[in-house]
Amino acid sequence: QVQLVESGGGLVQAGGSLRLSCAASGSTFSKNTMGWYRQAPGKQREFVASISGSGGIIYYASSVKGRFTISRDNTKNTAYLEMNSLKPEDTAVYYCRFGLPPPNLGSWGQGTQVTVSS
Repeated sequence: QVQLVESGGGLVQAGGSLRLSCAASGSTFSKNTMGWYRQAPGKQREFVASISGSGGIIYYASSVKGRFTISRDNTKNTAYLEMNSLKPEDTAVYYCRFGLPPPNLGSWGQGTQVTVSS
């Protein structure tokens, strides 16, 4: 079972930036897709971005395209989410995921809170 540890969340004003990190244990990191999801209060968890094992295939939700950038460093077993031009509606708990999207098998991080004030 892969263990994921997220960091980098916090409180930021609208228009600001944050960088989330997700460090993974295990030796299969570079062979697997990594994704970021978020869940706002009272809402379902939603897809934000994903990146293939090699980094060559990247997807974004339309709501974040052009503002967020997903990346990974396979030498450090870490995935990143650079978030720019943040909006209050980006406020949520952000989760990283090891593996393909649900309902495929995968692992979730514990989540990190991102709060954007207006």
